[in-house]
Amino acid sequence: MPVLPGAEPFRHEGGEVGVLLCHGFTGSPQSLRPWADYLAERGLTVSLPLLPGHGTRWQDMQLTGWQDWYAEVDRELRALLARCSQVFVFGLSMGGALTLRLAAKHGDAVSGIVLVNPGNKVHGLAAHALPVLRHLVPTTRGVSDDIALEGSHEVGYTRVPLHAAHSLRNFFRQVDGELPQVTQPVLLLHSPQDHVVPPADSARILGRVSSTDVTEILLEQSYHVATLDHDAKRIFDESYAFIGRLAPSVGKKGSTTGG
Repeated sequence: MPVLPGAEPFRHEGGEVGVLLCHGFTGSPQSLRPWADYLAERGLTVSLPLLPGHGTRWQDMQLTGWQDWYAEVDRELRALLARCSQVFVFGLSMGGALTLRLAAKHGDAVSGIVLVNPGNKVHGLAAHALPVLRHLVPTTRGVSDDIALEGSHEVGYTRVPLHAAHSLRNFFRQVDGELPQVTQPVLLLHSPQDHVVPPADSARILGRVSSTDVTEILLEQSYHVATLDHDAKRIFDESYAFIGRLAPSVGKKGSTTGG
């Protein structure tokens, strides 16, 4: 199947500091592309993969599960680690959960993580019905495009495939149990007005990780897809400053150059 316009993966060969960006459930690299471009312009090596089953049509996603999505970002992280002296992982929504698992599994190889409206649980009565419902109904209405900024749109599916949603529910449970293994510096930015992921998810993540270097920032002007919303520039600036604090070569002359 052809990839939706704008949903293509993105890679940029830059300096010795690398960043892996993980997009969300039923979304695509388009939701993080401005962030990736911002980092690439500042000389970082950037990888923004397209998760299996995403960026084409929802029927393709129905055939995939969390193991497929995680395998893709794990492969990209290993490639960056082979190429760069320091690597950071950033994630939006389910991409935040993927980021947390990478941090838990790869330990000190990951220098720090940035989470934007990270998901931790499938909420509501429907979550309990998923194991049965997914065999009766193929999809439910989509969760993409939760953006406050007028004229800004997310390239994602208008339907949620329920087999994939069931896998996501299992994945969140898996990651929740692994949160105490996360020890890296964490920058977590979340929107009080998020119609997809409630603030309780961020609170639980912050309460369960073992990291001691933790920064929490509220995105007061944005909804769920904050990377395409009013607070996008703040996310980009704060994440770059976070890298600069932990990777002193960033922005210094003769190494990774500032933009």
